[in-house]
Amino acid sequence: MHYDHILDKRLLRRSFERAAAGYDQSAVLQREICDRMLSRLEYIKYVPTRILDAGSGTGYGTRKLIEHYPDAEIMPLDIALTMHDCARAAASGQVSGWQRWLPFSRPRTGNYLCADIEQLPLREASIGMIWSNLAIQWCNDLGQAFTEAHRVLENGGLLMFSTFGPDTLKELRQSFKSVDPFSHVNRFTDMHDIGDMLVNSGFSLPVMDMEYITLTYEDVRGVMHDLKAIGAHNVTQGRRRGLTGKGAWQQVIDQYETLRQQGRLPATYEVIYGHAWKPETRTVQLKPETRRKLGLAP
Repeated sequence: MHYDHILDKRLLRRSFERAAAGYDQSAVLQREICDRMLSRLEYIKYVPTRILDAGSGTGYGTRKLIEHYPDAEIMPLDIALTMHDCARAAASGQVSGWQRWLPFSRPRTGNYLCADIEQLPLREASIGMIWSNLAIQWCNDLGQAFTEAHRVLENGGLLMFSTFGPDTLKELRQSFKSVDPFSHVNRFTDMHDIGDMLVNSGFSLPVMDMEYITLTYEDVRGVMHDLKAIGAHNVTQGRRRGLTGKGAWQQVIDQYETLRQQGRLPATYEVIYGHAWKPETRTVQLKPETRRKLGLAP
């Protein structure tokens, strides 16, 4: 692991805590990718009874999962407590007046868990499906996160996720590279490496695919504003500790401006989708003569 790219989890939590109140106004891409993930569920004939929304944020995905699986219990999990506060407010706002006191009108969510997806506070084989929209890119040890997911899933359970690939924000990374050697953009994992990690963690039948989504902006400040508004700050240990000076910042802007197309500046996102299953366990019944040959008790 390249230590310059290790994420400072305390800084990460603080960043998302601060972004929670205004998150929904800027999280257009996050909602779009969530909707694209949801459309993929139409082809997966599996109905879990308990779902963990890992990296639930302000609850957009949780509310969509409730609609898709009306009989399931949904458990939102996020590293930032204020994200849960916003999610609760949004969920209660869907039911107004005296109706919110009726049992059948209450949101079908379990406990709101404030935790890190690399260390899930759940018992083994307790979850039927783990859903994670754009969260696993904030892991320091993705293999550990997959191992934890495998641990808490029931046999036959499903892990479904989206994340960003290495080409994400390539324009911004390229522009900063001309200014200094520091890490300004978080590092993202290649799709094929993610697939290998899933298999190494015990998952079977991993399905991976990728697409590019490009947002366009009037200027570089617009790009940075959206990243800040969704809490996507650079929180790597190799980041520059002080503020970027005016001269250096102008260099970044000038470099980014060379990429302008049709009057707009591009911001590319490599979006990776994946799902995999925790294998069913099979009990093999041995014939009595086979057991005797193996020296096993009858």
